[in-house]
Amino acid sequence: MATTPVHVTVSGASGNVSYALLTRIATGQLLGPEQPVVLRLLDIEPAMAALDGVVMELEDGSHPLLVGIEPTSDPKHAFDGASWVLLVGSVPRKEGMERGDLLKINGGIFGPYGAAINENAAADVRVLVVGNPCNTNCLIARSHAPDVPDDRWFAMTRLDENRARTQLAKKAGVHHGDVTNVAIWGNHSATQFPDFAHARANGRPITEMITDRAWLEGEFIETIQKRGAAIIAKRGQSSATSAAHAIIDSVNSIHTPTPGDDWHSLAVVSHGEYGVPDGLVFSYPVRSQDTSWSIVEGIEHDEFARAKIAATRQELVDERDEVRELLGG
Repeated sequence: MATTPVHVTVSGASGNVSYALLTRIATGQLLGPEQPVVLRLLDIEPAMAALDGVVMELEDGSHPLLVGIEPTSDPKHAFDGASWVLLVGSVPRKEGMERGDLLKINGGIFGPYGAAINENAAADVRVLVVGNPCNTNCLIARSHAPDVPDDRWFAMTRLDENRARTQLAKKAGVHHGDVTNVAIWGNHSATQFPDFAHARANGRPITEMITDRAWLEGEFIETIQKRGAAIIAKRGQSSATSAAHAIIDSVNSIHTPTPGDDWHSLAVVSHGEYGVPDGLVFSYPVRSQDTSWSIVEGIEHDEFARAKIAATRQELVDERDEVRELLGG
């Protein structure tokens, strides 16, 4: 077992997603069964009583890998020495709220978070933004952290990938674990493009198994784009256990080599790949090797896919323009 613990910060630590996530971190599912961790739990002051209850449950779990718990409402303390930062909490969209209002409210939170990460986190820090709108929240936080390299910033679209893999598997009559190479392009929003054309099942193109092109271009894409809203309509709350699982998957796909020629979906900082403007946080297919990751390049798209990617790209440009006054640097 490693002797030096890794400090992992989770924001929104008393919320539903974090409640489903924290025990999994404490039991080694995030960083491995040999890696001790210190959990640095961040939440707003009114949530501290609930967070105390979460801490009590973590303590009562007596997890061997959990060597410390630091609950706090102070971002500077929360990010102190953190090597992984999971920004789970954000202000949810309420009835009557425009998306631009939501962007600006959360921008006022994630900008200071970025500055605090820049000043206090460990030199090897990596940041996964989960709280929505996660792509632009990540863009804002990163803009306030000039000393943290671009390749340390991620926003989560793995939940969308997992949803897409399952829907394709159900339609094809295979197990979801057999479906690979499903890329989510663009924004974690209703404009995202789940790319079925390059997906495989047991190594075969999924389009050989699902020949209903109208379903692929219509119902399939719409189901993935609106899945989060459908879950809220059914259970009255947003996705929690599936989101926590996707966080684990996202981090594992960054620090674990990707098998074969597979790939996974992450929103990362663009440097012009596939015509996306430099600096946007855009979901791409990515592949990890040893301690580094890279965007999978050379994927060819048909006219249908190019139009979908253009639409989600434009939405992210518009979001960036909405929050321009909140961007640091």
